Amino acid sequence: MRIACGFDHAGAPLRDVVVAALEQDGHEVLDAGTYDDYPFAAAAVARALHDDEGAERAVLVCGSGAGVAVAASKLPGLRAAAIHDGYTAHQSVEHDDLNVACLGARVIGPALARELVQAFAAARFSGEERHVRRLGQVAALERDGLRALDPDPATGDPQP
Repeated sequence: MRIACGFDHAGAPLRDVVVAALEQDGHEVLDAGTYDDYPFAAAAVARALHDDEGAERAVLVCGSGAGVAVAASKLPGLRAAAIHDGYTAHQSVEHDDLNVACLGARVIGPALARELVQAFAAARFSGEERHVRRLGQVAALERDGLRALDPDPATGDPQP
């Protein structure tokens, strides 16, 4: 799998560990760069996911994982989350088709970072109907904002 990796100044200390862990498992790493400000790292991996570079997933690293997750989530087609435990590393792909794992270099150490990116890269989306349905709802939110999930005017229930 081709995986783009981007870092901000605070995430740079995990750069070599993340890249080596992915390459060790046979993935091709696309270097999206290291930036002073995390929004630039998010934009760089988004380009790698959307452009002809053919990245299928991405890893972003800042100090906490939160900044890059917020920035990446603002970009079309990116489903990003801060990942700091093994369960979330694989479950977020299996259920939510996460395509951007966000790590915090000031929150986790190198050994855990290695474990998390390997679990993220190895995980596969389940394709279960309930997960596909929810991803459709997320796509509608991205496309239409809050109007996408307006309650039924007659009942107040969520519309399908």
